[in-house]
Amino acid sequence: MIKVVLTNEILNSILDIEKNKELLNQVSIPVSLSNKFRKNTKKRSTYASNKIEGNPLTFDQVDNAIENKNRHLLKPEQEIKNYYLALEFLEKKLEKKVPISLKLILDVQKQICEGEPKEKIGLRGPMPPGVLFAVWNDDGTPAYIPPEYSEVESLLNELITYLNKSTDHPIIKAAVVHYQLVTIHPFEDGNGRTARILSSYYLSLSGYGFKNVGSLEEYMSYNIDEYYDSIQMNLPVLYYDGRNNPPHSEIWFNYFLKVFGLYASKVLSLALKETQISDNESFSYLSNKAKNFLSYLRKHNIKLFTPIELSKKIDVTNRTIINWCVELSNNGFIEPIVLNKRVRKYKVN
Repeated sequence: MIKVVLTNEILNSILDIEKNKELLNQVSIPVSLSNKFRKNTKKRSTYASNKIEGNPLTFDQVDNAIENKNRHLLKPEQEIKNYYLALEFLEKKLEKKVPISLKLILDVQKQICEGEPKEKIGLRGPMPPGVLFAVWNDDGTPAYIPPEYSEVESLLNELITYLNKSTDHPIIKAAVVHYQLVTIHPFEDGNGRTARILSSYYLSLSGYGFKNVGSLEEYMSYNIDEYYDSIQMNLPVLYYDGRNNPPHSEIWFNYFLKVFGLYASKVLSLALKETQISDNESFSYLSNKAKNFLSYLRKHNIKLFTPIELSKKIDVTNRTIINWCVELSNNGFIEPIVLNKRVRKYKVN
C-alpha cells in the first residue's frame, strides 16, 4: 500500500490549503448562489473525470446529456449521465456522513457503469485460461498489470481499515484513496472514475469540500499526461514490481497536493468574486431605508441582534425594524434565527 513520507514540501502545501480553507469559511455564500455552485460543480466534475478517460463530448454536449430526460442516449452520453447520477447519489450519502466502505465502493461503481454488460459490474473475477487481465496500450502491449483478482477484496478492506484508523491528514487520505483504487483496479471498468469520485467524496466528508465551489477533477484534466505520469511514477507495469508500495510515493502526493492547492486558491477567488457580484445585485433591490439599516449594522459591526433592542437605539418602532429585516433576509444579507416557529433573533451574513 502507498505510504506518505512527510517532507517540507508536502507540509507547506497542506498549510497553504488550510489557509485558503479558513479564509473560505469566512465567506458567507447565499443559498441561491450555493445551489448554483453545487449544480455547476457536479457538471464540471462529470465532464472532467470522463474526459480523462477519453470521453469525446464537449462541455455543452455534457450539459445536454445531463439535462436530457426524453431521448435515447448514445454510449458517451450514458457515461456522462451515469457519473452525474453517481455524484447525486454521493451527495445524499454525504448528508448522512456515510463513511467509505466496500458496499459504498461497489454501489458507486455500479452506478458509474449502469447499462454495461453484467460482468463489468462489481469486483472482477478470474480470466479464462491463457488470458491476461491488463490495461492495454494501443499497440497491444500491457500498460498496467494489476494484482490478482483473488487479492482485490482484501486490498480494498486494507484501504478501508486505513481510512478508519490512520491519523494522516484528510487530504493525504484522499490522495491514498485515489491512488489505491486506481492501482488495485478492482473492476473491469470504471476504476479511474470510481477513484476520482470517491477521493473527492472523502474530501467533502472530511470538511474539505470547499463549499461545492469548483471541480478538483477539472484541474486534473488540464494535463492528462501529468496526471497519469504521477500515478505511474515511472514504475514497471506489474503491480508487484513497485506499484504495491512505491519507493518514491512523494511523486504522487506532491502532484495531488499541487493540483488541490491550485483548486483551493481558485475556489477562494471565485467565491469572493461571485459573492460580491451577488451581494451587489441584491443590494440594488433594497429600499433606501433598508440599505441605510444594513449600513448601520455593518458600521457598528453588529453580528447578532433582536429588532426590539435596535429599535430603541435608532429610535424607530419595532415593527419598522422587522419590515427592514424581512427585506434584508429575502435578499440574503441577514438570516432569521427561528426558535419554536418564531423568529427570535437575526444573524448578519
